[in-house]
Order: sequence, then C-alpha cells, then structure tokens
Amino acid sequence: MIAQLQAVVGPSFVFTDAETRSDYGHDETEDYNFPASVVVKPATPEEIATILKFANQWNVPVTPIGGRTGLSGGALPIHAGIALSMERFDKIIHIDEQNLQVLVEPGVITHTLREAVNAKGLFYPPDPSSLGSCFIGGNVSENAGGARAVKYGVTKDYVLNLEVVLPSGEIVWTGANTLKNSTGYNLTQLMVGSEGTLGIITKIVMKLLPANRHNILMLVPFYDGTQACEAVSQIFKAGIVPSALEFMERDAIDWTMRFIDGVNVPIKHGIEAHLLIEVDGNYPDVLFSEAEKITEVLKQFQIDEILFADTEDYKNALWKLRRAVGEAVKSNSIYKEEDTVVPRYELPTLLKGIKAIGEKYGFKSVCYGHAGDGNLHVNIVKGEMSDEAWKTEVPKGIREIFELTVSLKGTLSGEHGIGYVQKNYMDIAFSPTSLNLMKGIKDLFDPNGILNPGKVLPDRLFL
Repeated sequence: MIAQLQAVVGPSFVFTDAETRSDYGHDETEDYNFPASVVVKPATPEEIATILKFANQWNVPVTPIGGRTGLSGGALPIHAGIALSMERFDKIIHIDEQNLQVLVEPGVITHTLREAVNAKGLFYPPDPSSLGSCFIGGNVSENAGGARAVKYGVTKDYVLNLEVVLPSGEIVWTGANTLKNSTGYNLTQLMVGSEGTLGIITKIVMKLLPANRHNILMLVPFYDGTQACEAVSQIFKAGIVPSALEFMERDAIDWTMRFIDGVNVPIKHGIEAHLLIEVDGNYPDVLFSEAEKITEVLKQFQIDEILFADTEDYKNALWKLRRAVGEAVKSNSIYKEEDTVVPRYELPTLLKGIKAIGEKYGFKSVCYGHAGDGNLHVNIVKGEMSDEAWKTEVPKGIREIFELTVSLKGTLSGEHGIGYVQKNYMDIAFSPTSLNLMKGIKDLFDPNGILNPGKVLPDRLFL
C-alpha cells in the first residue's frame, strides 16, 4: 500500500514516521490524538481520486485533514488508515471582480483569502475565531460561522459550486457559478457541513460582497449575565442588525487577558458579562445613529460605562481578546467545548439552565459566543474535578444541556460540527427516521464506508 501511495504522490509526500503521524492525529478537540497509519499529501484531484480507488480496494479508512483547528474531532483518524492532508491545495486560483466571486482551493487559510479579496475592494464575511490558521475547505466541511454571521450569514451562504472527489474516485462539480439555481437536488449544500464524510472538496467557488468602509465597535459591561443575554433580542427588536454581537462571561475576559499580551480591559467589581457589538457600513452618520439607538436600548439594563473603541489598534485588540477566549480556557484546564445554538430570545433561559446543570453535576462552565445568532459556546472545565467525575458525571450534564437546547427549539451545534465527540448525542436532535435517512445518504455516497468513518452519525442507530 505504501509503495502504491508513493507512486501516486511521490515518496517525499508519504509519511510513516511516528512524529508526523502523531502531528496529524490531533486537532484542537480536547486532548485526543489518533495517529493514522500513514500521512499522504496529494496535490491534484486526480491524485486523490486514485488514492480513494486504492482505499476502496484495500478497505482502508481515509480521513481528510485541513488546518487541524476543529473542535468536534471531525478530522481525527479514529480508525487509523490514511490521513489525507489537503495543505498542498493552497492556491487562490481566480478572483472574479466582475461577478464578485472567487475560485479557491481548500487548503488556503481563511485569513489569507479574506486579505486577498479585501485588496480588490471585496469582502468575504465568515470569520471563525481560528481564521488565522483554519483552511477554507475545513470551513466548508463544517459550515463555519464566526462573529459576523449575525448580519452576513455562515459559510454555506457563500458557496456556489464545488469540485468534489467522491469516495468512488469520480470527480464531479456539484452546482453552477450562479447566484440562483433551481436545477435538481442541491448537491452543493449537501456537501457543505458534511464534515468530509461524503466526498473530498478540491475546488470551491464562493460569492463575495463589496467591502464596507466604516465600523463602530463598543464593549458593554453588564452586572448581570442573564441581562446581557436579554439585551441581545431587544437590540434586534429596535430595528438594528449589528455586524457582530458577541457575549463573553467575566471569566472568559479575565482568563484571556492573562493569556495574551497587549490587551487590558478594566473590569469593575460585580461585572458578570460583556457584549461586544459592532455596526458597519459605508455612511458614518448612519452608523452613529445606530450606535445611539443601541445605547438607548442598553440603558434599560444594569450596565456600566460603555467603551467605544476609537482607534483601529484598539478595535483589533478587542477582537484579539474575543478570538483568543477558547485558547485561554484551554490553557487553564482540561475542558470540553459544546456549541449550543437556540433562537436568540431563548439565550437567557439557556444560560440559566447551563449554570443549574453545572451545579447539579459539579462542574464549572465558561460561556461565550455569537449571541446575535443565539450561538453559545459552553466550555466545561475540569478544574479540581476527579477523573471519575469527569468521566461519568460530565457526559450526563452535557446530555442535559443538549436536551435543554433542543427543548428551546435549538440544536447541538451552530458552527463546530458534530464530528467525533458529539455524534452520540444526535438522538436528542433527530428521530430514528431522520438518522436513518442520513445513514442512507452516507451509504449511497460511500458504500464501503472508507471516508472519514465514525463521524457525525451515532454509533448505534435504530434500524
């Protein structure tokens, strides 16, 4: 098998040493590491097609791997086999300034893509916290969101067409490079968010927007975290759609300021949470008016003085603070991160419920996230918990958190995906009939089950 892989991609792009296999055996999901049997780095769709044909013959699992920044274990080679790195697919092939589109390979770093289109006066909005290291292909596979999804939508809203290598080795395009398409089943959107279980994406056509020239960023301290959540829906009811609306508990900010240099936000005693609110556009007068309306809404809550970021450096510092929260929590303790999402009006109920469940099972949680979307990241920290309690009690608490989320008309993941760590909670969100429909789709695309096995679908299905 190794000899055949070397013949396909060249000996210098096939790795069997322990260090490389370990490097590609983990992402940012807790402390998991599942080394593959071999790491392969192809450079063309045809090379991938040949590898998948061989894998079907050998009945060997293939796990597509991007920037390894995922938080649900979607890129973990849990059954060993072939780790298929997409890092050589790193070209922005064409920025179409006439049609506001870009043709890009999946191994391009998201921030690199944003900077390239920005240089042309264009804007690609999705901005996950890991945008400086995550791959655009991984964003498509997980349907990533980010802070500006509240106004601009998530990755799926920008994907027009995909080149995909199917598990059989066939290469297909899924759609068309048009803004409207009512031609048959929507294979493009079926692939988006499928977490590398149905095919391997090798080219992406994405729509772009004209870039906005101005924004206003404000940081709002709340003496009550639940009130911060309540304020979110009130801002929208007042007729304002912010370009970002982020929630951070006090611990999230405290821990992050200790973790990174150059950011200092004075926080008074008694402050429980902050909202980070941005409005953007091309007309400063309109933005100031919107900021004033938001301020009027916030005055009905127990808040301290609103901080306006008055320089680009300060704006960047506040965004650096927000984006580093996950890493800061991880640096403090072993943790599990859940990616709950509910209708935004239900955020206060969700936050209260999470804290009550934590008290019941003896764990501490640090919450933050994209409040404007109703998307709350729940970081459950091990701290002083015993290994036994961490192993037995925390999963019970997570199940109750997800049950609460679904009871509020929400679901298990807003942007991180299901992957390896959430798959056995899927029965909370879906009926046996729905799960078996998903399994039928997987079996149709991948009858031998070689592509990213053990992800998304629960280990036990009601057949």
